[in-house]
Amino acid sequence: MGMEQRIQTHPILTPEERNRVRLAWEGSDCFAYEGETISAALFANGVRVFGHHIKDQSPQGIYCANGQCAQCTVLADGLPVKACMTLVKEGMVIEPANALPELPETSASSFTAVETIEVECLVIGGGPAGLSAVDELGKLGVSVLLVDDKHRLGGKLVLQTHRFFGSINACYAGTRGIDIATKLEGLVRDHPSVEIWLDSTALAVFSDGLVGILKQGNEYALVRPKTLLVAAGAREKSLIFQGNTLPGVYGAGAFQTLVNRDMVKASNRLFVVGGGNVGLIAAYHALQAGIEVAGLVEAMPKCGGYKVHRDKLARFGVPIMTSHTVLSANGDGQVESVTVAAIDENWNPIPGTEKQFACDTVLVAVGLDPVDEFYHKAAEYGMQVFAAGDAEEIAEASAAIYSGKIKGHDIAAELGYLEATSTEEWAEIAEVLKSKPGAVILEDTHPIEPGVVKPIFHCNEEIPCNPCTSVCPQGLIFIEPEDIRLVPKYIADEIGKECIACNKCITICPGLAITLVDARKEGDPLVTIPYEFGPGAIEKGDMVTVVDIEGKALGQVQVERVRLTRASDRTALVQVHASDSMAPRIAGIMVQDLEPESKIQLTERITDETIVCRCERVTLQEIKDLIAAGSRDINEIKGLTRAGMGACGGKTCQPLIQRAFRELGISPDEVTLNVPRPLFVEVEMGVFAGAGDE
Repeated sequence: MGMEQRIQTHPILTPEERNRVRLAWEGSDCFAYEGETISAALFANGVRVFGHHIKDQSPQGIYCANGQCAQCTVLADGLPVKACMTLVKEGMVIEPANALPELPETSASSFTAVETIEVECLVIGGGPAGLSAVDELGKLGVSVLLVDDKHRLGGKLVLQTHRFFGSINACYAGTRGIDIATKLEGLVRDHPSVEIWLDSTALAVFSDGLVGILKQGNEYALVRPKTLLVAAGAREKSLIFQGNTLPGVYGAGAFQTLVNRDMVKASNRLFVVGGGNVGLIAAYHALQAGIEVAGLVEAMPKCGGYKVHRDKLARFGVPIMTSHTVLSANGDGQVESVTVAAIDENWNPIPGTEKQFACDTVLVAVGLDPVDEFYHKAAEYGMQVFAAGDAEEIAEASAAIYSGKIKGHDIAAELGYLEATSTEEWAEIAEVLKSKPGAVILEDTHPIEPGVVKPIFHCNEEIPCNPCTSVCPQGLIFIEPEDIRLVPKYIADEIGKECIACNKCITICPGLAITLVDARKEGDPLVTIPYEFGPGAIEKGDMVTVVDIEGKALGQVQVERVRLTRASDRTALVQVHASDSMAPRIAGIMVQDLEPESKIQLTERITDETIVCRCERVTLQEIKDLIAAGSRDINEIKGLTRAGMGACGGKTCQPLIQRAFRELGISPDEVTLNVPRPLFVEVEMGVFAGAGDE
C-alpha cells in the first residue's frame, strides 16, 4: 500500500519532514509518519472503511476525529483503540474491529496511588478562550494547570489556514488561525506559574470538588482547584438522513483535522451540507487542498455565514443552493454520491427538484453545541466555576479570545490577585465580535477614471472587521472606530491623498474581498486579484476566467504577472488587464468549472430506518414506536433500545431523539432528558487503579 493520499503541496501549509514507520493493515504492509494518528495513516493509504459494526455489519469509518465517539475503533496490536486519538508505532499491527476482540490476559501486580494536585485554577481546554484566560492569569503569577486532550495547544485554531476577522489591534484580525495559535501558545508558555498537560482529558467533576483527569492517556490524576474554568469549546451537531452513517459522512472538524493538521487528502470530491461560517470555510480549505467541491446546500433562504465567505466560494466555482436540503448519502459501503432537493416553506422536499452529485465525502456543518457538561456539574456541586468561549456561548474565535480575557480577569479577582475592576470595555468588544451579519450595501462598480489607481471593496455586508484600515500607509480606508461592523470607505478625495498601490489592503483582507484597479497607464486598466491556491497554480501567460462578486463569469483574460512575496504572507497577487467596464467588477478568478448534475427520482428525506444512534445502530422507527406508545423519558428509551448507551455517551444521538419528540408533536415540557454519563470518555479500569501501561 502506498501513501497516495498525502498532500504534497499546499498554498498555506508546508509538509513537515518526518520519519516513516512501517505498519500492517489487514496483513498488508503500509507506511505512516511518526507522530500521526492511525486514522490519518489509514486515510493516507486510501483506507476509509475501518471496520464493520457487530450488530448489523454496517461499515464504520471516521466521524468526529475528536475522540468523543468510537466509530473509528480499530484493533491495534490486539487492543481496541480509537484510530483518531492513537498514534502509530513502528511495526504496529492494525485490524478492523469487526467483532469483540479476545482481550489479552493481564498480569498487573503492582498499583500506584492516584496523584492529587491542588491548584489555584484549573483550565479545561487550550483553545483561544482557554489560552487567553491563562495568559491573563499567568501575568499575575496565579498557579494554573491547563489541560487539553490534543497533542498541541490552540484548539480549532490549529486547523484554520485562513485569516481572521475582527479588529487588528484587539484580536489578531488579518492573521491566520494557525499563526494565532502559535502566538497564544507562546504567551502562556512564558509564564512560570503555568503548568500544561497535553494529550490529557478531563473525565469528570466530583461532588467533593475534585476533577478527574486522564493524564497523557495512561495515568489518572485528581485535581482540587480553587477555581475552575471550562473552555472546552463545542461539538458539531449531527443530522439524520438516509445513509448518514456511511463512511465518508462526517463533520467539518474531522475534515479539517485530516486536511490541515495531518496533511492528508481526505477526499477527492466533497459536498457540504450547511452554509454557516464552518461549512463555508471548510469548503474553501478543501479547494486549497486540491479537492473538488461538488456543491453546498443550506436549508435557509440565505447562508448564515459571512457573505464574503459565501461569495468567495461562488467566485471559485462552487454551486451554492439555498432553501435546499440533503435527502440521502448514497453508496455501496461508503459515500459515492449525495442527493439533494429544494424545500418549501414547511421544510418539505419539493418533488421534481432533486439533484444527485457525485462525491466521496458529505461534510455536515449544521451548527455547534457547547461542551459545557463540566461547567454545569461543577456549578451543581457549588464549586467556583466559570465558562468561556464556545462552552459559554457559540461565537467566532475572535470573540472567544475576549471571553477568555474577561474570565481570566474575573478568576484573578476571585482569587484576590487584583481588585474586581470593570471589564466593561472588553465585554463591549466581545459583543461586537459576536455580531451576526448586518445590512448588505450595494457594490459600486462604476468604471475607474483614467489616471487613477484605487482599491475596490467586494465586502459589501456589515460584519466586524477592519484590518484594511490599519495597514493602509496613506490612511485612505475608513471605518467608523466606534463600529467596525460598517463596510469600508475609500476617502482619498476627502483627505487629498492618493493610493500608492502597495497592495497591503489586498493581502490582509480575511475575505479576499479587495482588488486593486490601476488605470494610470494607457490601455486597459490593470487589476490585481488575491489568490491562495499555491505556487504554480497560475502563471504568467495563462488564460483565466474572471468573475464578479456573485461568481458570474465576466470573461477570459490573460495573466500579466503573478507576485508572491514574504510580505504577502502566502497570498499571491495575480494581475490581469481588463476593459474599463469589466475591471471594477472583477472580484476573483474561477478555480473549478464543474459539469451540471442530473435530476433523479425523489428520495424520502428521512425514513424510519434512518439511524439515530450510530453507536448502537438504533433507528428512528424504534424511537418513534416507543414515543407513540407513551414513552416520555429518554432514559427509558435508552434502557429499551440502548440509544445513548454507546461510547459517545449520547453526545450525538440525544439531540436527535429530542427532535423525534418534536416531530411527533410532543412538547419539550413533557420530556424527561437523559442523565448524563458520569465520565466524559471511556477509560480502561486499570488506569483508575494506577496500573499505568500494564
